[in-house]
Amino acid sequence: MKIAVEGCAHGELEKIYETIAEIEKRDGIKIDLLLCCGDFQATRNMEDLQTMAVPPKFQHMSTFYKYYSGELRAPMLTIFIGGNHEASNYLQELPYGGWVAPNIYYLGYAGVVRVNGIRIGGLSGIYKGNDFLRGRFEFSPYTDNTKRSVYHVRQLEVYRLKQLSGKIDIFMSHDWPKGIYNYGNKEQLARFKPFLREEMDRDQLGSRPCQDLLNLLRPSYWFSAHLHCKFAALVQHHEPAEKEQTEQHLSYPQNDRQKSKITKFLALDKCLPKRRFLQILDIDSENHTDDEGHLRLEYDLEWLTILHLTNHLVNVKENYYYLPNEKSSNGERYQFTPSIDEMNFIRQRFENDLKIPENFCRTVEAFDPSFHLTKGHHYKQPKSQINPQSQQFCDTLGIDDPLSLAMLIGGHELSHSSTLDNTEDSALNESIPDELNSSLNTSSNSLGMSSARSPFKRKSNSGLSLPKPKMTGNDSLENKEELNIDDETEKEGTTMDENIECEGVVDQHTDMGSVNETTASETQSISAKPPIKKFKRRNQDIYVDKNDDEES
Repeated sequence: MKIAVEGCAHGELEKIYETIAEIEKRDGIKIDLLLCCGDFQATRNMEDLQTMAVPPKFQHMSTFYKYYSGELRAPMLTIFIGGNHEASNYLQELPYGGWVAPNIYYLGYAGVVRVNGIRIGGLSGIYKGNDFLRGRFEFSPYTDNTKRSVYHVRQLEVYRLKQLSGKIDIFMSHDWPKGIYNYGNKEQLARFKPFLREEMDRDQLGSRPCQDLLNLLRPSYWFSAHLHCKFAALVQHHEPAEKEQTEQHLSYPQNDRQKSKITKFLALDKCLPKRRFLQILDIDSENHTDDEGHLRLEYDLEWLTILHLTNHLVNVKENYYYLPNEKSSNGERYQFTPSIDEMNFIRQRFENDLKIPENFCRTVEAFDPSFHLTKGHHYKQPKSQINPQSQQFCDTLGIDDPLSLAMLIGGHELSHSSTLDNTEDSALNESIPDELNSSLNTSSNSLGMSSARSPFKRKSNSGLSLPKPKMTGNDSLENKEELNIDDETEKEGTTMDENIECEGVVDQHTDMGSVNETTASETQSISAKPPIKKFKRRNQDIYVDKNDDEES
């Protein structure tokens, strides 16, 4: 399988797909899959732009809305993680992942999927220590603070990823793992990005949680973006002195549980002319295409089981809280690498079919450039909505939607997205059970609900196709084969230079405002024409926030 990897997309999907088409034509190849490492910027309409933490003159619509509306369709399966420049309230609707447009799949806050047998994981957002131990308390409309904290990595996602066993072929993060620069050409990086030298010398550059995951998961490939440069590294892993404590729970065949001894790390630039933002690699995969040549995208059974087993740890409070660990004195379970029986239980809930349903539906009106409003028209942030995809996924798996919990504890009624694609409107019973009312008044650190006590009654949308849960029956484990992964080969489009260029990039890795998604009013008859974003070399002001020192 030929896979294209993109750095920061910044909404320029049309340009990215055009570049891939040029590579395909030039080299006589077919790209099967596109992976994007954050700053995807899935803005659907003018309201989506209002929560981007940049001055209004830099609020560009870009081209994602064309794929959301159906005007264009992604020419290949596209999978992405979130960064710090996102339509955050749209992505918040899909905390466990889902389709943001036809053929474009978001991995969620964290996620693992299989594409023709290739195991792909990812962690969205950027790391900031002051928010890492908090719950997922944010929801739209955001304040100036929460529009940034909403895309900060939280401990629960990292905790869940640490429960994974077996081989990870590809892992994506927006942040770089801390210390990764020690495994590549550090001096070249410092010359290209002089402002990074001091942080590297202090060994402070990068994400500590990503560093932990790199050393524990040991994927074959790790891709990142964020710092707007290309940087390669080769990490040699050392075998642990003792066997992992979770080995007795491993449910994969021996040849699949082997983790890589070497991780090939690559960070890529953002999508601009003559920048090194795209990489092509070849990976052996299973042949699971349908009659039309589409890849088989599947849930990862182990990841689904981990989500189910750790649902009680979901927290939506702003205060710090701590997760169970080996030092806990109350005997609480702290290892959630699932057993075979636990995985079979989840398999039955999905009726032995882990194929991810193609159940995308539009829930807001997409931007229409044919309409105009007078200059100076002001848009407001929208209220958060419950997405039908998340609703059905949570129903099937028996877990809770953190956005719903956050809205309930914040005293807000649940607003349910209605579909705009000839499917029945999704509706939830907004009444809150008595036991939830009492639990909201407790001082417990965790608001996670067990699968038997959902915080609200869910009603499935007949327009979507996830299966009903099944609780009985036996099933065998998935057949898994070890993948032989070849070295990647770099491909450059005709619009890209052979040399790295630093012109036009702001050299800061501090927090940028996210593009928080908004919902267009169904009664609004006109939309504003956005400024048309041009590819220009010098645009550093969009990444500078004088009131925040977070990242580029």
